[in-house]
Amino acid sequence: MSNYYNTIHETHKLLKDKEISSVELTKELINRVHDVEPKVQAFVTITEDQALEQAKAADKRIAEGNITELTGVPCLMKDIFCTKGITTTCSSKMLYNFVPPYDATVIKKLNDAGMVMLGKANMDEFAMGSSTENSAFHPTRNPWNTDCVPGGSSGGSAAGVAAGEGLFSVGTDTGGSIRQPAAYCGLVGLKPTYGRVSRYGMIAFASSLDQAGPITHDVTDAAIVLNHISGFDDKDGTSMPVEVPDYTKALTGDIKGMKIGVSSEYLSAGLDDDVKEAIVKGIKQLETLGADVNWEVKLPDPKAALAVYYIIAPSEASANLARYDGVKYGYVYPDAATMWDTMHLTRAKGFGPEVKRRIMIGTYALSAGYYDAYYLKAQKVRTLIRKQFDEAFEKYDVIVTPTAPSTAFKFGDKINDPVSMYLSDVYTIPVNIAGIPAMSVPCGFSKGLPIGMQFIAKSFNEEAILKAAYAYEQSTNWHSMHPEI
Repeated sequence: MSNYYNTIHETHKLLKDKEISSVELTKELINRVHDVEPKVQAFVTITEDQALEQAKAADKRIAEGNITELTGVPCLMKDIFCTKGITTTCSSKMLYNFVPPYDATVIKKLNDAGMVMLGKANMDEFAMGSSTENSAFHPTRNPWNTDCVPGGSSGGSAAGVAAGEGLFSVGTDTGGSIRQPAAYCGLVGLKPTYGRVSRYGMIAFASSLDQAGPITHDVTDAAIVLNHISGFDDKDGTSMPVEVPDYTKALTGDIKGMKIGVSSEYLSAGLDDDVKEAIVKGIKQLETLGADVNWEVKLPDPKAALAVYYIIAPSEASANLARYDGVKYGYVYPDAATMWDTMHLTRAKGFGPEVKRRIMIGTYALSAGYYDAYYLKAQKVRTLIRKQFDEAFEKYDVIVTPTAPSTAFKFGDKINDPVSMYLSDVYTIPVNIAGIPAMSVPCGFSKGLPIGMQFIAKSFNEEAILKAAYAYEQSTNWHSMHPEI
């Protein structure tokens, strides 16, 4: 019987009971990678030798009784996290040869827990995109239908887990980049509260929005991974010194009396009929489980949040990506006549079209004469959006919405229509603008492609979304379905 679709908690029991060794499991997963990777292309870098060394070390830890839930568990990491001695590219030509001298805090925490990293997952370049078509190296394909995108920007992470090429992954979410690919690939994706997980060593896109979080097969696994990657980090100025609970204790299955809010505006125009039907059924299932659901809650206008996002995120990207100048590290245009030509041509050749588009938008929004009209106004609206969510959470424990307006779309359908592509994140972006936690869980299928339902809670109340999502998950079987590749 294959183990590559096992959950973390199932695998932990097998390893703890010595029914399988980490080396055996890792070899099985490596063989799986070799079998399906030509069809899925979830990886940028495969670290086979290091994975086997980590597996040997994990088996030694287990024999000594020094085991965590992640010890010996094979996984893949989004190629946005710095990994000491291992190429970290952000799926950009600009960083094609960058080998960090240190580990990101997320990687360090997982290494301390004993994970086995099979490699680095493909992504949209510098996390800018919703389809993983913007990778400088290759597109990643959705394991449920390889003619379709896996979502983005953490598309490689989601596709790899869905294809059985790793038992979990950690991605990043700036406007939905964990939750949307999780929804497209039939997985659980959790974006924690901004400041809950350290951003140290996580290559920046938009510094006030980026947050790391798990992509897993079920809610229990998401809680386990979140336990290990959360916590204050004095190396990260945005990290919050807030106590981290044991998230697995929230998984009681009992949501009787829990107050859940639903907005009719989030179930109206622009939402595919099949997706709407699945979301409504999911919400009614929560009612059956004893939740108190209000279907007419006032929430921030998702289109207003979208407009705010596409001012703030490109502006911050413009500032963050200014460091890539052909001088310090990464790609350098070799034949320029002067230093200024080197900087110009390095950026012209090193960045892809979507990255250039966002840099130009952000630079314009920050320029003299337009700062007040665009960036400053966007920040004011951002404050109002956060206030509207705060008011909603005075009455409700959790808010439920669709994760995405449709299922995974086909390659090429939106790549030349940026506005249409940006609208695929319309339900996830408000969460990032407000800095609050949210999770996508599978809730159905349409024409063979998964549908995701989103649970949202107030800041640092990840327990609420885990509790509600777990109760829903355990009353359905969507999370136990896997693609045939």
